Amino acid sequence: MLLAHTLAWIPMVFIAIGNGVARDLGYGKYLTTLRAHQLSTLTAAILFSIYAWVIERHWPLESAAQAILVGGIWLVLTIAFEFVFGYYVAMHSWAKIVAAYDLRKGQVWPLLLLWLFVLPSLVRRLN
Repeated sequence: MLLAHTLAWIPMVFIAIGNGVARDLGYGKYLTTLRAHQLSTLTAAILFSIYAWVIERHWPLESAAQAILVGGIWLVLTIAFEFVFGYYVAMHSWAKIVAAYDLRKGQVWPLLLLWLFVLPSLVRRLN
């Protein structure tokens, strides 16, 4: 199950990209950049939650420890992807990438990362 849940992170990249496209082509035109980012983070959390629920229904995690491990793997993979993709593909500066983690300035991305960490444990308990 651990391998299945680790590989299940890969489609989350496409969920996130689709969510970003919806933001950029849709409601992002009508909101400030910060508000669009905040709303996009909320919709990503909802989409990831639905996806994690489906994964758990098909491949139930065997223990709370395994759920925590999966959450940690998803967290590390997401942060690594964000930095690698952001810098090398999107060509953002390191300063811009790190700025997305500043809660004091209204950036809520770290809350999504926390959500990804607890999500496997939460859906395991709810199932």
